[in-house]
Amino acid sequence: MDPRGLTPGEARGLFRGGVVAPTAGWAAGWAQANLLVLPEERAYEFLLFAQRNPRACPVLDVTEAGEVSASIFEGDLRTDLPAYRVYRDGEQVAEVGDVREYWRDDLVCFLIGCSFTFEAALLEAGVPVRHIEAGTNVPMYRTARECRPAGRLSGPLVVSMRPVPAELVAEAVRVTARYPAVHGAPVHVGDPAALGITDLDRPDFGEPVEIRAGETPVFWACGVTPQAAVMRSRPPFAIGHAPGHMAVTDARDSAYLVP
Repeated sequence: MDPRGLTPGEARGLFRGGVVAPTAGWAAGWAQANLLVLPEERAYEFLLFAQRNPRACPVLDVTEAGEVSASIFEGDLRTDLPAYRVYRDGEQVAEVGDVREYWRDDLVCFLIGCSFTFEAALLEAGVPVRHIEAGTNVPMYRTARECRPAGRLSGPLVVSMRPVPAELVAEAVRVTARYPAVHGAPVHVGDPAALGITDLDRPDFGEPVEIRAGETPVFWACGVTPQAAVMRSRPPFAIGHAPGHMAVTDARDSAYLVP
């Protein structure tokens, strides 16, 4: 099976059937999204947090309370991602492939732009994407940069990292800047210490990748930022995707491309 050639519905069917895998490179041409699920009582607070931190939390869609599908996701948000994380009081209490047993009618789902969406455009421009080459998850790191808080919600910016040949960094910036709804241009290029990252071989989420001679680490805002805020702010209940295990949506990548 070549996951790149799957339709969104086919990919979701595999995940619903128990397949667990990072989704980078899956369903080429279709946008992917991060998931955050909160009780309705906390939903406005998160919308405000997202509005104040649009690079890290670009909201693509929001459900009504209790709904399990969205306009850009025709599957079941409780079963059709490869893996979920469940939080109580900010602590992860489970990582599962199906969250129906945790579901409540007051839950609101947020679909947040994911940088996997622009990776096909990077590859087309000749920019390598190391975690796709290696068949691993993208490395993600908490940074020392604080997001703007909203009400009871606060937390650090999380970034994803891709090593880019130095001569292609400008091209990577140009390509990704045209996708502002899925994190857009990098937030930092070069020395990870400037973000408070001490060891690229020890990501907070995902897996490390090789950085070869002549390559520069390039960092993009990451949609795991909302889960870092959940861990910091400790709301009574939340659900998120397992980092790198995204919602494969029914929206085309091109829908988020700025001409």
